[in-house]
Amino acid sequence: MNIKPLNDRVLVLRVEEEKKTAGGIIIPDTAKEKPQEGKIVAVGPGKMSDGGKRVPLEVKVGNRVLFTKYAGTEIKMDGVEHIFMKEEDILGILD
Repeated sequence: MNIKPLNDRVLVLRVEEEKKTAGGIIIPDTAKEKPQEGKIVAVGPGKMSDGGKRVPLEVKVGNRVLFTKYAGTEIKMDGVEHIFMKEEDILGILD
């Protein structure tokens, strides 16, 4: 299934966290929180300014990003969880 986000929306694939701590302790699934890190899968064309011009997004497909804890709307595509969110919910781009 192909989805193209509209305006300033992006589609993010959540990156799975490590199942072990740095000390080697295995974390059970029930104790884990969902990670706030993901990879941009698709981006919209940008938001319309008051002057009627399109303002492009700063993020691109392939960027790894950090986002707010309760950002966006979770959807399932082909059995994989993705998140639709606005660009403003993204805190930063990871190098």
